[in-house]
Amino acid sequence: MIFLLIVLFVSILFLLASLVFAAKVIYPQRFGVQETYEIEKDNGKIDESLYGSWKKEEVILPSPFGYELYGLWFPWNDSKRTVILSHGITYTLYGSVKYMKMFLDLGFNVFIYDNRHHGRSGGKNATFGFHEKYDLKVITNWVESKTGDEAIIGTHGESMGAAISLQHAAIDPRIQFVIEDCSFNRLDTLLAYRLKKDYHLPRIPLMPVVELICQLLSDMVIKEVSPEKAVRNIQAPIMFIHGEHDEFIPPFMVDDLFSNKMIGPKKLYIAPNAGHAESYWNNQKEYSALVAEFLLENKIL
Repeated sequence: MIFLLIVLFVSILFLLASLVFAAKVIYPQRFGVQETYEIEKDNGKIDESLYGSWKKEEVILPSPFGYELYGLWFPWNDSKRTVILSHGITYTLYGSVKYMKMFLDLGFNVFIYDNRHHGRSGGKNATFGFHEKYDLKVITNWVESKTGDEAIIGTHGESMGAAISLQHAAIDPRIQFVIEDCSFNRLDTLLAYRLKKDYHLPRIPLMPVVELICQLLSDMVIKEVSPEKAVRNIQAPIMFIHGEHDEFIPPFMVDDLFSNKMIGPKKLYIAPNAGHAESYWNNQKEYSALVAEFLLENKIL
């Protein structure tokens, strides 16, 4: 009897742990819209006078999954070149603003937006690109209609946004370049890594239950969220960027991404003195110069 009670108690704990971790994955605790604006402003990443001087247009688009996508369009002198910027997990489009001047100075229109389940966009949960890649395709449709058939459209993503950009480029041949900054290689690998690092728990037996819960609640198949697999199908040039001291998404993941791109041009930049999503801010001149070089080498500029 005591043995059965112990087994029951352990089973309940195991199920609760799986539920809690699955909830952290698909229902992340998010920052508010104004909160992210203030954080970026206070950290010097949004210059209010400069940001306010840029012409912009509010855009609301229908997601194929039934909610609205919120974005901002920054046109630049009737340019045919556009970059779509995707932010990281828990944040909003204001996390993308720090990259904007770099692209505007190169003559790009810029589109920033709130990912599914973030900021002012709808969606009941986050799926790390499983659904979001189709939202990004909707935005690409809008950009193409705005700039014409001769449009040159590329993407830049940070963290989760980078993973989304890679998965989107694999299904959308209109994308002519991708700059990915600190993407994971596979979502299941990242989650197993975080389980061990944050909770000192092994991948087995927890992850299969977490994957099942996530699929039941969000339709996401975690094993299919694989930027590593996506890059094998991308012919467009990709620039891979990662902070050398990234402890959230470790640098070995960018090595996997880079080695799995076997067709089309690629470039790798391991940013010094940078943790997670710090590569640009801690190395602004080098980062900007290398991005411009990458775009020139691939005849985007």
